[in-house]
Amino acid sequence: GKHWTVNEVRALIRIWSDKNIQQQLEGTVRNKRIFEQVAARLQKLGIDRDWKQCRTKYKNLKHEYKSVKSAQDSGSTSKSMKFFNELDAILGHCAMEQASKSDN
Repeated sequence: GKHWTVNEVRALIRIWSDKNIQQQLEGTVRNKRIFEQVAARLQKLGIDRDWKQCRTKYKNLKHEYKSVKSAQDSGSTSKSMKFFNELDAILGHCAMEQASKSDN
């Protein structure tokens, strides 16, 4: 597919940061319907992406975020990514919740 622009990724992250979308994503692995909603919302913004592209981008961003995060946790500052702060706002709390669950 064609390369995602910064604006497209920002729009994707903005939709993803919607509490409703997050709850749906956290609760399921079979998430085609959710990404169809995401794609529809992008479409309204004039961004033409299908659900597969949205899901792939979501997975890639999440993966990249996790690898940067774990590098930071181990004290390395060499790894960074463009949308880290935006993703940390969404995923950081999930990671924290998971961490506090495993502490108990």
